[in-house]
Formats: sequence, structure tokens, C-alpha cells
Amino acid sequence: MKFIASPARLSTADSQFDAQFKARLHWSADADAAIEQRVADILADVQQRGDAAVLEYTARFDGLQADSVQALELTQGELQAAFDALPAPQRDALQAAAKRVRSYHEAQKKACGESWSYRDEDGTLLGQKVTPLDRVGIYVPGGKAAYPSSVLMNAIPAHVAGVQDIIMVVPTPVRGSIATGGSGAAAGLRGERNELVLAAAYVAGVTRVFTIGGAQAVAALAYGTATIPAVNKITGPGNAYVAAAKRRVFGAVGIDMIAGPSEILVLADGSTPPDWVAMDLFSQAEHDELAQSILLCPDAAYLDQVQASMDRLLPEMPRAEIIAKSLTGRGALILTRSMEEACEISNAIAPEHLEVSSQDARRWEPLLKHAGAIFLGAYTSESLGDYCAGPNHVLPTAGTARFSSPLGVYDFQKRSSLIEVSEAGAQVLGTIAAELAYGEGLQAHARAAEMRLK
Repeated sequence: MKFIASPARLSTADSQFDAQFKARLHWSADADAAIEQRVADILADVQQRGDAAVLEYTARFDGLQADSVQALELTQGELQAAFDALPAPQRDALQAAAKRVRSYHEAQKKACGESWSYRDEDGTLLGQKVTPLDRVGIYVPGGKAAYPSSVLMNAIPAHVAGVQDIIMVVPTPVRGSIATGGSGAAAGLRGERNELVLAAAYVAGVTRVFTIGGAQAVAALAYGTATIPAVNKITGPGNAYVAAAKRRVFGAVGIDMIAGPSEILVLADGSTPPDWVAMDLFSQAEHDELAQSILLCPDAAYLDQVQASMDRLLPEMPRAEIIAKSLTGRGALILTRSMEEACEISNAIAPEHLEVSSQDARRWEPLLKHAGAIFLGAYTSESLGDYCAGPNHVLPTAGTARFSSPLGVYDFQKRSSLIEVSEAGAQVLGTIAAELAYGEGLQAHARAAEMRLK
């Protein structure tokens, strides 16, 4: 069967461009009402019944029968065995990627993750104390999906931040279960484990691994059960049920973000081989039908070349059907008046991944304000950032890069203010505080400050 990728062809010179482009960009993060209600029921049940509810839902949705949650926990020996059993090239690639991700986040910690303090002229000490979270949970998709890179990107910055306990949950559905589209009748503890994911957990220093998933795994991490300890924060991607569960437990625990479909925006000046750009657009479109791939370029002939490359390369892609639906439904090739205008449009979109595929990429970087990650130059494919460049691949989507940042060491730390007022400082600050407190009608505040005055 032949699939055709037909991204919209738009031009900023068209009077209808704004309306056409806005319609193409639109994606609603509103969860289905039925999913929200089902997730609410699961969370409440796990919060009330703990392990028993986790076992019930794991059997129902993943077809994985177990007598206890302890039986669903993998040992460090099993993680190491998974690593040792990998082919040497995979072991080497996993370790090389982990080394680069760790090096980047160690540099990030030095830049922004250290405590500091100073004393002012009256001897008062003011500062900030940075401490790691005690325990975090990372959710990793399982079954047929294999995302060892997600393990590295979530666990390594937590480890670098100083988190002592990193609890990973990963579903291992039995083939034929509800989670894989079947009846759920299969039983046993050998579900669809991915050895590369387990090996990544070993390399990244994950403390404990439970083979559970879905909303019940999020609930167990948020509230704790007799077997699974409650965490301070939950990070990692998941399906609609996982996203809805993370949204609902926020407040009881922290979360990283509610991620939408993957996005790539390419700013091109026409100097990059069109096959490269076509494949970069494919690289996000192959995630799912709602993923978005957009190319902005001031050269109409180059847009034609990229379209021709897509037409020729698409039949070679194993996920051609998904790519075709994504590009036809949400993709766009946009003719701009200039690269400067392309940068303006990029800032309005605030994309998850932004490639600047031009001869002088650094020229345009100062004009770019909003993006999850910026990839400079023709040789910097977005896929390198996904796996091994070093910076985190957990990025804000759906325009949230306007106000949020990639996952990092800072997400696994918290900051406490340090204040140590000297006797001399109390004379100055006490007068100021008392005046303001009386103005707010809070006499006890004022008196507490005044009692320290000579």
C-alpha cells in the first residue's frame, strides 16, 4: 500500500495565512471525559486499597498475574543481567550516551544547582540552600515500546542532583492483554520486558524497578502502598491515562509536565540537502499521527525539493502510514519572506524541537527566544539530541516553551532561603517590618519584630 505525505503548503504573503496556520497548529490538551473519570476511580482505589488494587489493575490491563507486588519488582541482579546480555555495540552505545548525558547535567548542576550566601553590611546572612529531593519516580513506557533513552534522560539528572532513591515503573504487558489490544486472558510474570530498557536502568543508577504501568503506577508512586514507597516527584512520558493521572496527583507530588504530541520546526535557508530535512521532518512524524513537523523557508524551490524528497523516501519507512497521517494532518511547508520572518514565526510557535538548518546558524540564534531545544547547523539532527548529545530530551510541548524549560538537575532539587539576622540587622529590619505589619493590621507580626529592638 502506498502512502502519501501531503503537508499543507502555506505562504506568509497570503492574506489568509494567519487563519490557515492557526488551524494547523491547534491541538487540544483537554483529556477525554471518560478517561478522566476512569483515572479518578483508579487513583482513589489505589489510594484506598494499595497493593491489592495495583495487582488487580496490573492483571486486568497488562494480563500480568502476581501474588504480590514484591513479585513485580526486578532486582539489581536482573537489571545487570539485562545489560550483560546485550550485544556489545548496544552496550557501548548505551554507556556512551549515558556518559554524555551525565557530563551535561553535571555541568548544569555546577552552573545553577549550588547553595550560596552572603553577609550584608550589618552582618546579616542571606542566601539559598539547595538540596535534592529524597525520592523520585520515573515512568517509562513498556511493552512493545522501547525507550531506553527516556530512562537515561529521567534518571541521570536525578542521580546527578543527589536523589538517593529513584523508583522506576515500567509496564510489561503480556501479549494479548488489554494494553496490547487483546483479551487480557494471558497470565504469568514474563510480560513484554525490553532488555535495553532494563539495561538502561542499570547504567543510569535506578534504585528499584516495578513492572507496573498505567494510572495505577502513577497512583502508587504518588500515594505509596505497602510495597511501593511514595515519591516526591513523578517524571516521564506515558499514554493518555498516565498524563491524566499525573495531572490529578499534582499537588500531592510534583510532576515534570503534561506533554503533548511531539513537534519539530525546521528553519532552513535552502543550503542543507533536502533529503536531510525531509528525514528530520519524518523523525517526529513517525512518533504518532498527532505529531507536528513544520518547515519554514524563504526559498520556494527548496520547499519543492523537500516535498520531492519526502515523496521518494516515504515508501522506505517502516512507519510510513503514521508519518503520512501526521504530515498530511498537521504538517506544513511554509514559504516565508525572509529568515528573519521565519524566526518571528518560530517564537510565536515556541516549538519543542527547533532546527536551524542554515550555513550560518549562529547568526539566527540570537533572534530565537522560545524553544525547548535549539539545534544549530545542518549536521545537528534532532535525533542526536534524543539519544546522545547530552542535553535532556524531555522538553516542553504545545507552546509551553514560552514559560517552561527542559527537564534538568534543577527539577530534582529544591531551594530553601537562608536568613540569619544579626543584632544590628534586627534594629534596621525590625523597624521596617513593624511599620509594614501595622499597615496590614497584623499586630503580632509587628510586635515580634519590635521585641528585638533595643
